[in-house]
Amino acid sequence: MEKIASFTIDHIKLQPGVYVSRKDQVAGGVVTTFDLRMTSPNEEPVMNTAEVHTIEHLGATFLRNHPEFGSKTVYFGPMGCRTGFYLLLAGDYESRDIVPLMTEMFEFIRDYRGEVPGASPKDCGNYLDMNLGMANYLAKKYLDQVLYDIKEDRLVYPE
Repeated sequence: MEKIASFTIDHIKLQPGVYVSRKDQVAGGVVTTFDLRMTSPNEEPVMNTAEVHTIEHLGATFLRNHPEFGSKTVYFGPMGCRTGFYLLLAGDYESRDIVPLMTEMFEFIRDYRGEVPGASPKDCGNYLDMNLGMANYLAKKYLDQVLYDIKEDRLVYPE
């Protein structure tokens, strides 16, 4: 069986960044999948499920309500390895194209206070598994260490 594209990336060299994971032709258009890598795989601890879950709720809420990208957002959710998130957007994009959007989204997550959207038993299958404080912290870390001064090597997968 052939390896899927995400398993061909050298995770030993991979650092936090914003990467185009793949582009697919769907119904006559392009869907771009982004790898929003927040932690260094196999080098630093993965994110716990509570903060991943909180970032997922806040990020999805932000994206679906965004005036420009709301209608282009196909999916936002966590990687199984808990080192980042996938974002699927309708359209043909490069990594640099979404840095302003990701900066805006992670500032929203960093600054968010109050009840997490959808964190109720009626709205979510695991509503108690949330950690807003850690989600705020991780969003700030990603902004400070990656997004605010993103370098070219954090926009293109390592060779």
